[in-house]
Amino acid sequence: MPGRLFLTASLSGVADFLGVDATGVAPDPPRFNMAPGEQVLTCPPDRTLTQMRWGMIPVGRVNARGRPVMETIVNARSETVFSKSAFDGVTRALVPANGWYEWTGEKRKKTAWRIARRDGRLLAFAAIFDVWNGPGGVRLPQVATVTCPPSGDVKHIHDRMGVLLDPDQFPIWLGDDTEAAASLMRPYPDGSLLVETATGVDWTAP
Repeated sequence: MPGRLFLTASLSGVADFLGVDATGVAPDPPRFNMAPGEQVLTCPPDRTLTQMRWGMIPVGRVNARGRPVMETIVNARSETVFSKSAFDGVTRALVPANGWYEWTGEKRKKTAWRIARRDGRLLAFAAIFDVWNGPGGVRLPQVATVTCPPSGDVKHIHDRMGVLLDPDQFPIWLGDDTEAAASLMRPYPDGSLLVETATGVDWTAP
């Protein structure tokens, strides 16, 4: 649902895929292991490209004592993303990637899986974002990917997957019509994704 992301396409390739202008955006080197808490390339509704922290501290959410909740949400469930109070006031966005990783098996004996489009094209994860205002005037743009039940391609490795969007759906997801955007939160078509064991990546499995 994604546990880690990878983005190896060039900045110009990402910009062409998303239909945005990347002028003035500093390119990243290929990133083979993007973990929650790190900066990820994000496309908000103004169709720019910017870096945001992957993982949201819900803005304005407090516990029974009135203290801010500091729990970080990396993946937001499609079933509740438009109704849960933790997501009040968030804005929709896209997170581009070449694919993502999942793990199966017991601790210390996990198998890592690499998931990408079968045709090698980029993926766009449906996401939500806002800006967290921290102590001392800190302002932190933060993003969470949106998940849904798995497609037939990935259900054998996880019971959730990221909501994946095609270019003709980008304007709907980034637009103002919440009902239309909600209709996009469904599993990606079966047969579109390639799932294979991942080797040669430097990581510590979550």
